[in-house]
Amino acid sequence: MLDDKPAAYWTMGSPRSATEKDRTGHGHTGTYFGRPAATKLPNGETAADFDGKTEYMQVQDAAALSTATRGVLTLEAWMRPDALNFPVEGDTMRYMHWMGKGGARNQEYVARFYSNTDPDRPNRISGYQYNLDGGKGAGSYFEGGIRAKTWIHYVLVINANARTDSYPHGYIRIYRNGVREKTTDLSYRGTVIIPKRGKAPFRVGTRDLDTFFEGAIGKVAIYGKELPATRIKAHYAVMTRR
Repeated sequence: MLDDKPAAYWTMGSPRSATEKDRTGHGHTGTYFGRPAATKLPNGETAADFDGKTEYMQVQDAAALSTATRGVLTLEAWMRPDALNFPVEGDTMRYMHWMGKGGARNQEYVARFYSNTDPDRPNRISGYQYNLDGGKGAGSYFEGGIRAKTWIHYVLVINANARTDSYPHGYIRIYRNGVREKTTDLSYRGTVIIPKRGKAPFRVGTRDLDTFFEGAIGKVAIYGKELPATRIKAHYAVMTRR
């Protein structure tokens, strides 16, 4: 992953320590809240195992972690949901946020996971970019075949610069296990999404401190560019090679 020059990269391999080093050398150190357990990625390396209640990792706000800085951002991680049905807020919010940057009036981007109790989106895994003041965001997703305690390679691309006839406002694109799943325009029902930088930190294991992920997360990277499909496929292959 370092060969592709990420803006920040955390292996999530030091969950029993207070901090997680940014392996790029750019100094975006992560701080653990709670004491996540350690577990193993598909290649045997260590990842953080979160309890779904209070545990998460937080990184201070920085320009390199915002889509707005270059107009394009790729978010990459390995995630292993251990619970497919989880407590959520209210009757209609059957999802939780397991990674992202944003908060009230500081909305940026988020990785989302729906509970299997959602009648329309059972265990959908998605990603969204928002306007800074919130509201509905532009998103892409994949679903089907999600199993508890099974690793998934997740990549979300947000590109506000690549405007075409098909995607007049740019696009948001998602990959599962090295395969591109869905691409949508960077707008929602007539509202154009224009990425702007907020002041919220980047978090792993939660985003808003409202919902928390129960399961493991490893090898989290942020790129200030669109990671090519060939490199995404290669990242998946090297981790699953026997």
